[in-house]
Amino acid sequence: MWELQQPSVRMVTRLLLLTSVLLSTCQVAESQALFTGVTLTLEPSNDVSQGTNVTVRCQAVVSSSGFLNRKYTIYKDNAEVHTESITTAEDLIYSLRMARVANTGKYKCKVNIQDKELSSKSEKLTVTGLQTPVLSVDKRVFSEGEEVTVRCKAPEESGTIVFYFYKDSKELYEEMGNANQVETRLRFNNAGDHRLHCDYRVILLPDSVPSTASNNVVVTVKELFITPVISVRPHGSMIIEGDILDISCSVSGNLQNSSGLKVYLNKGQNLLSTGQSKANHSIRALAEHSGEFQCTLEMGNVVKQVTENVTITELFSQPVLTMYPTEVFEREKFTLTCRSTNYSSDRIRASDVKYSIYKDNYTLTPGSFNGIYVVPGVVRNSSGIYSCKADARMISKYSAKLPVHAKVLVSKPTLTAIGRVVVGKPFQVRCHSDRGSLPIEYTLWKKYSEVNSTTVQQPHHQAIFPITVQHYSDMQDYKCEARNNPKIDTVVSNKLNTTVIVPLFNPGLSVVPDLLEVTEGNEMYLICGVEGSPPVTFKWYRRGNVQPLFIANSTQSSESLQIKGVGNEHSGTYYCEAINYANMVRSQPVTVDVKMAMWKKGLIVACCLLVVAVLVLACVLRYNSKRGKRENAAELSVKPSSPKSDDSLTVSLTHSTMEVYNPPEVGVDAAVSVWSERPVDPGSDGESSVASNNEPDVEYTEVVHRQPVDPARVPLRKGTETVYSEVQNSPTGAPGDHYDYGSVEYADLNGDQPEVNQALLEVNHQDHHDLPVPVE
Repeated sequence: MWELQQPSVRMVTRLLLLTSVLLSTCQVAESQALFTGVTLTLEPSNDVSQGTNVTVRCQAVVSSSGFLNRKYTIYKDNAEVHTESITTAEDLIYSLRMARVANTGKYKCKVNIQDKELSSKSEKLTVTGLQTPVLSVDKRVFSEGEEVTVRCKAPEESGTIVFYFYKDSKELYEEMGNANQVETRLRFNNAGDHRLHCDYRVILLPDSVPSTASNNVVVTVKELFITPVISVRPHGSMIIEGDILDISCSVSGNLQNSSGLKVYLNKGQNLLSTGQSKANHSIRALAEHSGEFQCTLEMGNVVKQVTENVTITELFSQPVLTMYPTEVFEREKFTLTCRSTNYSSDRIRASDVKYSIYKDNYTLTPGSFNGIYVVPGVVRNSSGIYSCKADARMISKYSAKLPVHAKVLVSKPTLTAIGRVVVGKPFQVRCHSDRGSLPIEYTLWKKYSEVNSTTVQQPHHQAIFPITVQHYSDMQDYKCEARNNPKIDTVVSNKLNTTVIVPLFNPGLSVVPDLLEVTEGNEMYLICGVEGSPPVTFKWYRRGNVQPLFIANSTQSSESLQIKGVGNEHSGTYYCEAINYANMVRSQPVTVDVKMAMWKKGLIVACCLLVVAVLVLACVLRYNSKRGKRENAAELSVKPSSPKSDDSLTVSLTHSTMEVYNPPEVGVDAAVSVWSERPVDPGSDGESSVASNNEPDVEYTEVVHRQPVDPARVPLRKGTETVYSEVQNSPTGAPGDHYDYGSVEYADLNGDQPEVNQALLEVNHQDHHDLPVPVE
């Protein structure tokens, strides 16, 4: 029965647990928190000794209304060492059991709650003290050359450790790893007792902590009773070049157990011979064979070596090749001498040594040559690598190579100017020879006077001289000379020939046509001229404008600016500038006043003449109109002084012409009105014409020419006076009209020109006696 109920009880228990987990999850999800900080502490303290249990406590400062999911992360030296998530409000505890030096470092804690992360301040833990290492070997007595297993350990330490092994207090081996022990195999070649020990260092970047030394272990190395032996024949120091030199390398001792035995004979890096138990080498001795020979024995891991120093005396010394003179020029002869200064007098004589001379590995002299050779001067190219060889008793020796560079005579130099040459300004000239061995001495001359000199020692150096010319023709006065062989005369260059730039001067701006002839509509040329060296850049300006009107580059000394269709807007002040490589000059300003076009002047004159003509024509027409009216004036009437109706008598006079006359000014008394009373003619009867007292006091003067007397028109005579009747107006006439009575033209003086009313009418009489005779 219990067995049947047991599964159901388990199921209920599981359901309850699942329900509690869900409820806690809901509470965690729904809970609110105030996360303000994280603290980290090291217990029992920040400084402890090895073996102490250390607690790293991380505490989150948080206020919440329920359970929270907290994620803690512990860092050591910025490397993550532990992480854990909890839902309780407890602190995170990270334990360091039996702390070691490797646990030394800076610890920090970071907490994540509801996606919010906060970190604590770093706390440094320092653990002091290291365990003493233990050294052990697998055997303490062994033969030389045999390998032995050694082990050094510190079982309670951790971290990165470097182990060191020592033999007789001298470091023998080292090895680094993350284990607390190391094992290796060592070989000992020197027989005898040796003291071994070890120690280690724990790496704490950037430092390390050393341990104390381990225990000492004494091992005994037994010597093998075999040794290498080297022998040299002939014996002693009386080995002379040409002797046969025999060298052997062998083994001495008990060879019963000599499996794997091998010997080597060598000199430096050169292996001369090898063998199982013996090695031999035979050569003809040369001085260069002197030195240390080695005989090496090798059996298994055992290696033994013995050396022998061999000195070989020269039969004759290495020849030396010399030349005289030490410097030669092409096609100059020189002497080569090959000599061996030392030789073994008990073996050979100086004459036994024969010499040969070579140039570029080609033989110049036979082997019987005495060592002196003269290179003839006819050889075109004597430069090359020379050497010589000395032979005696089948021994040959070569001298060191002697490079000979026959100097090249300096070629004719050229004198050139550097850059632009401007009159009056300093510049540089270079004297250079295309061929010639250094050093070369260059000298600059001006006519017959030395200006300067310099010596070129290096290929990249140049002979450069500063000069200044005051006139372009001065360039022809300079030349230079070069010399590199004191025994030969100097080589002289040609005269300096280069383009000389003369600064611009005397600028001028001229106008074509003449300034007085610049009129509208025509072309005008502004010609800018200058003296100096081309090319010249000309610029034209108009005063008031910053930018030039026109720019022209020319190889001539002048250039023009053409302005077509000149107008009044082109009046102004102009100037020009000229620029070359030397300087810039500016002309004096020129003021241009554009005159009116001739056709405009003619038009104006024509218009004026037309106006004058119109006015004259108008005046003439008006004058003629008035004259016509005067010719149609009414007839003159003659009235008595006291007119009566029956006394009137009309007289018609024949008039040909009436003129307006302006009398000369002769005084106030002479200023008589045009219509004044005519003076009494002495030829007459003393009678005068008197105007009627009943009419306006106006009198007329007529010009009368001699005419036949018309009796019908004789004026009436009253007493002694002759009275002329007044000119009668037409009943339809108006003031100012002219009336024509016969041939007499009169003007109505009461017309539209009152200013003429007082004008005088000069009466021209050909003769006073021509007047008409009054009729009684």
